[in-house]
Amino acid sequence: VFVEKYGAKYPRAAACLTKDRDRLLAFYDFPAEHWDHLRSSNPIESVFATVRHRTARTKGALSATTAKLMVFKLVMAASKTWRRLK
Repeated sequence: VFVEKYGAKYPRAAACLTKDRDRLLAFYDFPAEHWDHLRSSNPIESVFATVRHRTARTKGALSATTAKLMVFKLVMAASKTWRRLK
């Protein structure tokens, strides 16, 4: 549907989605009861999403040192909510 609707406006995105369709939708090849246990191949992806979110909001206020400290504190805070994969 995306390719049909936006293919003319975003040809590179449509080509990428078309080329990688099987890998993109491989998640759905597994039974639905397994979906809770399937994860991204990049387990730290969500942690860095939090870091990106916070640093984007405080751009002008960060020196290299304070940026490192903030990233460290955000990762430490995020690690408290991590759980083992089933």
